[in-house]
Amino acid sequence: MKLLSKLLISVTVVFASAAVLADDWLRSIPDFELTDHLGNTHTLKDYEKYDYAVFYVQGVGCPIARIALPNYREVRDEYADKNIGFTMFNSNIQDAIPRIAKEAEEFGIDFPIMKDEGQALAKALGVERTAEVFVVDPRTKEVLYRGPINDQLGYETQRNFASEHYLKDALNTIMAGGVVDMDGIPDSKGCLVAIF
Repeated sequence: MKLLSKLLISVTVVFASAAVLADDWLRSIPDFELTDHLGNTHTLKDYEKYDYAVFYVQGVGCPIARIALPNYREVRDEYADKNIGFTMFNSNIQDAIPRIAKEAEEFGIDFPIMKDEGQALAKALGVERTAEVFVVDPRTKEVLYRGPINDQLGYETQRNFASEHYLKDALNTIMAGGVVDMDGIPDSKGCLVAIF
């Protein structure tokens, strides 16, 4: 009986730990005031006009973030009539706004790229890599999805076409009033964002 009791306690601790990790993985977004590469100021309140907002982690010089850009643009264009805001932010300490602006011009980035000075946004969200996206309810500050756009890109691999469309599936689930099952979502592939 003692063995069964210990086993039940162990299982309970494992499930409780998993629940805490899941909650920690989908953190809430804090209020922010950040300037983008065009000199415009953004706050979380600005995004309250949207039902949801999608934030993409950008990094100057990151090949995966550059290659994933058309996929992000495709999702934005497909959901253009769905009242969803799409933006980017850069938390790399080495990427100053002029450098970000140069990257945007060279690669035709037509999203605002906010500079996360002090890495406050990255720290609050738990950012680890570029090319990761966060779907947020701007009124509740709840992060509803965190992960890759799709499965087209990996480390040293690139498929011609994606077979899994994680961001689109997440948006469809969220807009239908559902909750995204994060258990089936792989980690994002991208360049490491060093958090200090």
